[in-house]
Amino acid sequence: MVDQYEHEQDIKDEDLEILPDVARNDEPENRISRGEEINITEKDPTMKEIQIGVGWDLKAFESHPLDLDASLFLLDKNGDTREDADFVFYNNLEGCDGAVKHLGDSRTGAGEGDDEMIMINLEALPFEIVKIQFVLSIYNMDYADHDFSMVKNVYFRIVNTRTENELFRYELDEELTEHEGLIIGELERVGPEWVFKAVGETVKGGLGKLAQDHAIMVAHIVQD
Repeated sequence: MVDQYEHEQDIKDEDLEILPDVARNDEPENRISRGEEINITEKDPTMKEIQIGVGWDLKAFESHPLDLDASLFLLDKNGDTREDADFVFYNNLEGCDGAVKHLGDSRTGAGEGDDEMIMINLEALPFEIVKIQFVLSIYNMDYADHDFSMVKNVYFRIVNTRTENELFRYELDEELTEHEGLIIGELERVGPEWVFKAVGETVKGGLGKLAQDHAIMVAHIVQD
């Protein structure tokens, strides 16, 4: 009887040792990392309109604090914009006849929650739009020492606006260094589905360089 009791006790102890691992299973499952891809249509087939949320913090408050801006490019199969309105940013808050709406600029990134938000009606996008590139950039590059090494806690998330369900969150945990522009990721149309790829790549030259890469004349980027 003693041996049987000890054996049963050993089993219970082993079960208890397993419990912490089981408890860890309730950690968020919607986090993705640099280089990963996620099919958001497959993840939530009810999705029609999405809300993009971007957030960040500054490592320190300088005499000339950074002003960051979230923007996007609506791209065709050649990786170019079709027209100026396919570049949605602080000086053009709507694209595709209102299918894309930027909800405005946050100049400090202070406070909890999303710093900037963009609404996208995926069903209303023209079929020529096969990819959406999301970027974050430093507004005023007149200060030569301003770059992404001064920024921390950058994240990007997509929410189903109807259900308010967060489809995923991309936290750029890697150290961001140098440069004035950041390609966060790309949402690509694959047949009837949309697939997001986390890029997390900084770009020298900021928003002007990114715009040039997608056939936008830099003269249209007016800082006011």
